[in-house]
Amino acid sequence: MKEKYKGDSFAELIGVELLEVSKGTAKAKIDIKKRHLNIHNTVHGGAIFTLADTVFAAASNSHNAAAMAININISYIKAATEGTLYAEAREISLNRKLATYSISVTNEKGELIADFQGMAYRKEKRSG
Repeated sequence: MKEKYKGDSFAELIGVELLEVSKGTAKAKIDIKKRHLNIHNTVHGGAIFTLADTVFAAASNSHNAAAMAININISYIKAATEGTLYAEAREISLNRKLATYSISVTNEKGELIADFQGMAYRKEKRSG
């Protein structure tokens, strides 16, 4: 199932690596490089958001129905400056038209870096 999501050009551009995808869940990582840092030498919020959004997209589309984000909220908890960041999505609810997901972004020590909540609208048309 992971191969299906290889076409996310933006995620690939910034270095997001999708590790796992299964029904309603997904995991990915990004190895922090200088290009991911902002003017404060911490990981740019956009890089963290893209990591979380990538697993949100994979998890929400894992049921073979096209799903698009309709609402997202992210809270940045702790700054990251080096190492690897991991994002893990888990499905909270799923029905015919809507699905909600909780995504945790952590560092290699397991410390919470960001908390991402997403809601997806599910179309009846099959994805990919």
